[in-house]
Amino acid sequence: MDILRSIRAVLFDMDGVLYRGKQVLPGVHELLNWLDQRSFGYGCITNNASLTPAQYADKLAAMGITMPPDRVITSAVATGRYLRTTYPLGTRVFVVGMQGLREAIFGDGYFVEDTVLPELVVQGADFTLTYETLRQATLFIRGGATYIATNPDKTFPSEEGLIPGAGAVTAALVAATDVVPVVIGKPQPTMFAIGAAMLGSTVEQTLVVGDRLDTDIAGALAAGMPSVLVLTGVSGREEATTGSIKPDVIIADLPALLSSWCAL
Repeated sequence: MDILRSIRAVLFDMDGVLYRGKQVLPGVHELLNWLDQRSFGYGCITNNASLTPAQYADKLAAMGITMPPDRVITSAVATGRYLRTTYPLGTRVFVVGMQGLREAIFGDGYFVEDTVLPELVVQGADFTLTYETLRQATLFIRGGATYIATNPDKTFPSEEGLIPGAGAVTAALVAATDVVPVVIGKPQPTMFAIGAAMLGSTVEQTLVVGDRLDTDIAGALAAGMPSVLVLTGVSGREEATTGSIKPDVIIADLPALLSSWCAL
């Protein structure tokens, strides 16, 4: 637990860490209050870009969790931040994606939407995807546009079950273009570094708290960030202790994390 001594900010995964389904998990309010009292920065980090940060804030508020929109870092938000530090004002962009991604790319007027000769193709999940959109994106990428994907998640959890996610759309475009995109979201380190910067922290002083080894913990390791695996979601203790992806700390839940932190 010594890694907690130097922490000044926390990035939380959401589903499986703060809540499960529509149920808030134990210890969330107590831990967030404790962080507030110590002026620690914290936010949420998620590959799911189907909602805007404001919509996520509303979703969390409905469960009694206060999280300002500017502390909700989706893969779309991270992609927008990455693009603004990499490409100049007025760069022409074609988006394959939904409202959350479109707002992150075009919301402030920095980029110009282009359906004729874009310089970038930025792709996320698209629940109303058409062949025409795939056709256009394929031709643009083959014509030289740089291809960027928000996240590699092949499936998306819905009420009906798992449905195609951003990674499934990526698979179609890779098959049609033979071009592998630059990927921003988990488990790539870019999103984690952007999250730390948005909280005014460094990667070394920002703790990642997640429930999945293959996305949350792998991304933290790639970014050089300390990590805690909570056993309230997908990955279990045996996988974490015997597998190749190893968090700094394995802990039962958020109350146990807070207790350990307070004991330092």
